[in-house]
This record gives sequence, C-alpha cells and structure tokens, in this order.
Amino acid sequence: MTYIIAEPCVDVLDRACVEECPVDCIYEGGRMLYIQPDECVDCGACEPVCPVEAIFYEDDVPDEWEPYVSANADFFDDLGSPGGASKVGKTDHDAAFIKGLPPMNEEE
Repeated sequence: MTYIIAEPCVDVLDRACVEECPVDCIYEGGRMLYIQPDECVDCGACEPVCPVEAIFYEDDVPDEWEPYVSANADFFDDLGSPGGASKVGKTDHDAAFIKGLPPMNEEE
C-alpha cells in the first residue's frame, strides 16, 4: 500500500508535499505530482500539508477518484524507481489518463 495523489492536484502542483516528504518520493509531472509506490515509506507526512487535500492512503481514495490509483502507478512505467525525485526534477511526462483530462482547477 502507498499514498495516492488524486484530482485536486491536477493543474495545481502545489509542492508543499514534496518539501515535507522525508524520502523524496514525490515526482513532478507536467500536470500533477505522483508518489513512487516503491519508494514511499507510508509515513503520511505529505497528506496533512496538501492545501487542496489531494493525497489519500490507497485504500481511502474516494470512489470517483479511483482512476488516479492506476494513473499514479502508470506514471512510473517508463520512469521506474530512480531513487529520488530531486535526481529527476520536473518532467513534462504524465500518465495517459491525466494527459487526456480537460484543464482543471483554474482560478476564475
């Protein structure tokens, strides 16, 4: 089990969780952040600092955001487990599901 980042993060990319993560397992894609499941130590430090409440324990992801569980895993299909997000930096890559979403969370 691991933590999952869901829809509220899409097109927001607030990096408070990245700064709080003690193991550097939150990677930045083009439209959202992703948690590397093999690197996450399930400490939960990221969850309370997320200003848009986008982070959930895998078993607690709301039903409407269930596709984000797969999207988080799919993001790492090509990237693998590089051993730290700071080594990789921001990428333009996103899971196919995320790429297909319309623009979201824009301020009006």
